Amino acid sequence: MNNEFALRRAGVSAGLDAHKVDALLVRSPANVRYLTGFTGSNGVLLICPDYALLLTDPRYAIQSRREVSCKIRVSKGQLLPAVAGVVHKRRIRRLGFEPAHLSYEGYDLLRGKLPMKASLEPVAGWLEELRMVKAASEIALIRQSVATNSKAFERAVRRVRAGMREQELAAEIDYQMRRLGAEKTSFETIVAAGERSALPHAHPTGAVFGNQQLVLIDMGAIQDGYASDMTRMLFLGSPDAKVKQVYRAVLEAQLAAIDAVRPGVKAVDVDREARRVLQAHGLDRAFVHSTGHGLGLEVHEKPRIAKKDKTRLQKDMTITIEPGVYLEGFGGIRIEDTVVVTETGCEVLTPTSKELRCL
Repeated sequence: MNNEFALRRAGVSAGLDAHKVDALLVRSPANVRYLTGFTGSNGVLLICPDYALLLTDPRYAIQSRREVSCKIRVSKGQLLPAVAGVVHKRRIRRLGFEPAHLSYEGYDLLRGKLPMKASLEPVAGWLEELRMVKAASEIALIRQSVATNSKAFERAVRRVRAGMREQELAAEIDYQMRRLGAEKTSFETIVAAGERSALPHAHPTGAVFGNQQLVLIDMGAIQDGYASDMTRMLFLGSPDAKVKQVYRAVLEAQLAAIDAVRPGVKAVDVDREARRVLQAHGLDRAFVHSTGHGLGLEVHEKPRIAKKDKTRLQKDMTITIEPGVYLEGFGGIRIEDTVVVTETGCEVLTPTSKELRCL
């Protein structure tokens, strides 16, 4: 695996000239991990044409030596002044940085410590674009995370009953994930019952499940650093004609979007397929978010499967497909899978049945 990290760093080093910088400062924890394997919470990476240095603090001295194959420097103070010292010593003139991951305070501190002739140059999105196409080792880890997530769902659903609180089910899901090997959840687990399921990002509350209610569950696990993401629907009782109609429409939209996924297709075209189906059912205005997103070391990565994203899909990208319909006073229905782009289409990694599960 260390060879894989070294190859990734070498690729970044080779691209410095094209981005008009002499070195790149990497602060995003996901990008640091992608390039080094370092899993600590405080580390920055400096990549030069012939040199890579991870800077961290004494808490991670032992851990970093076990995880990282490039040079390591342990700093007892703040890391940015230590970075400035390296820039001065190596006579770096143009230091690239990730604008989304350096605060104004950090920028001001670093700028004040750099030599007069050195400049800070924003380099946005480069590493995130590299991370879009996954290595075989990454896909294997995502596949395992997806499997863990689905197993946790099956275990937790056995406990669902009328009178249970949203918070109880969310806690049970999180507990089962951890029992099955997840490090943590990909995001705060969403459990929303009844009319609250019309809130796409509802937070679990003390609301009690009643009879004849929809229950939306959106959950994801982080395992060995890699994320999964899945949404499934439950119904407590026997669904009426409207519930069945809306569910069929969302499922049809999701399957149409999945069918559109293949190398060379633009993300916007996949999104358009889901919206086309929902429009035919008169439900397009109730679809208020994008059709999906990339995932990997972070649960939300490039590309966005959205109206304006013209990224062309490539083999070995991992994305979600998750159309939804949200109707005030009725509830919401969303169906989400994690898929990987293959040579001719895509493979759905999520093994959980997409049928509306009635309890």
